[in-house]
Amino acid sequence: MPEYLKKRFGGKRIQIYLSILSLLLYIFTKISADIFSGAIFINIAVGLNIYVAIVILLTITALYTITGGLAAVIYTDTLQTFIMLVGSIILTAYAFNEVGGYEGFVDKYMNAIPSEIMIGNETVPEKCYTPRPDSFQIFRDPITGDMPWPGLIFGLSILALWYWCTDQVIVQRCLSGKNMSHVKAGCIMCGYMKLLPMFLMVMPGMISRILYTDQVACVVPEICKEVCDTEVGCSNIAYPTLVVKLMPNGLRGLMLSVMLASLMSSLTSIFNSASTLFTMDIYTKLRKQASERELMIVGRLFILVLIGVSIAWVPVVQSAQSGQLFDYIQSITSYLGPPIAAVFFLAIFCRRVNEQGAFWGLVIGLLIGLSRMITEFAYGTGSCLQPSNCPDIICKVHYLYFAIILFVISLILILTVSLLTKPIDEVHLYRLCWTLRNRTEERIDLDVDDTMKPEEPDLDLSVAVSDRQVSCFRRAFNWFCGLDDQKGPKLSKEEEAALQMKLTDTSEDPFWKRVVNINGIILLCVAVFCHGYFA
Repeated sequence: MPEYLKKRFGGKRIQIYLSILSLLLYIFTKISADIFSGAIFINIAVGLNIYVAIVILLTITALYTITGGLAAVIYTDTLQTFIMLVGSIILTAYAFNEVGGYEGFVDKYMNAIPSEIMIGNETVPEKCYTPRPDSFQIFRDPITGDMPWPGLIFGLSILALWYWCTDQVIVQRCLSGKNMSHVKAGCIMCGYMKLLPMFLMVMPGMISRILYTDQVACVVPEICKEVCDTEVGCSNIAYPTLVVKLMPNGLRGLMLSVMLASLMSSLTSIFNSASTLFTMDIYTKLRKQASERELMIVGRLFILVLIGVSIAWVPVVQSAQSGQLFDYIQSITSYLGPPIAAVFFLAIFCRRVNEQGAFWGLVIGLLIGLSRMITEFAYGTGSCLQPSNCPDIICKVHYLYFAIILFVISLILILTVSLLTKPIDEVHLYRLCWTLRNRTEERIDLDVDDTMKPEEPDLDLSVAVSDRQVSCFRRAFNWFCGLDDQKGPKLSKEEEAALQMKLTDTSEDPFWKRVVNINGIILLCVAVFCHGYFA
């Protein structure tokens, strides 16, 4: 994705800037949150210390990401998806059976109040321990709602534009598709699966509050500290508690593997994408003559550095946003993601946008977002019992509203600076913008001088050698790093041209094109129905 922006705008600063920002977002929102939630589950299931659990989880994950690369990530993700679906469907069935079906679930949830609501001689405010009156509504009050409906529709759409359409972790999978129809079909299948979490994750989590109210819905800081090692609340343990206490022994083991599989699936994707971003967009700028072998090794070492930084960030995740892990992830994304979404949106749909506009939109948008994020962390997000002292004008603006404001500011900045500076000639934009996507003329790349990578010298370590000349240690090292001493056959110019044509072909078989397009429309209808039904 940074490479696309380099082709679209030219120069190096946007590509490097976006790569660094993406890596920071991975640490703040993805890796830290994933390893923390995985450690919670291991802690509840096995009783291990959270940091011991983190080390075990990361060791297993890093091992097969480092040795296998993207192919291993895709195959393991696919296998783990089926395990996750089976395990979570079984747990959901057990959970609903325990509370007497959907009607019993709705009735009992609204009465799930913890028994301990006294701190000393004072009673905790009622709003801190009773379920929200709008718990079963998706569209909530725009002022008092914890997830206000304008923020849900517009704010989350902006975050979705950043994550699902421009984030390296997601886009890298689409770029690995065999053809355009496969890419579309994969996205549509992902959309159908994205409808499931409300039924397979959210509702079982709510049932956990019904069955284990004093643990999951604890409100007294001392009790919460004892239950989940944090004073601001224990809602993060809802799902793992349900698994450990409700499932019979054999199925509990299955669910343990499901939870760890889902976490390792996310982590492997992030590690692989982060490694790609660092090696291709940052390291190659520092070492222009780096061989492919060197890039492979550096990418794997970078994963270890990423892990260390992410572990150091875990204590912040543990106490942020009143202990609500979901809110923490969405809030950080709201502060840092909208400028990126704005740049990609305008890069594709507005030819007039140039490098200066995109760069300053990204930089100023980031500064605005960081000012909100740093202020919030400095004052603390507080809890229901002890609200934060953060000034209302900064922290009382819901993070989803802030995402909308930041997105609009970024759009205005990008367009204003672009209109005040020189436009990019159309000859540089063929097939890089929506309106020019079908142009067949040869494009003159703005970064043409940088794309010419020198060939590796014959004396490079990657020169072909027979297995008889390679030591056992060297072969083991090569296997671990995913390196191959055997060079592939040298292609003729005609073969290279044919391969390039195959790789860049976006044509589709008319039958499958209709099939995936019709499924896309059906998916939209199903999603609109679900929103309307639960609104």
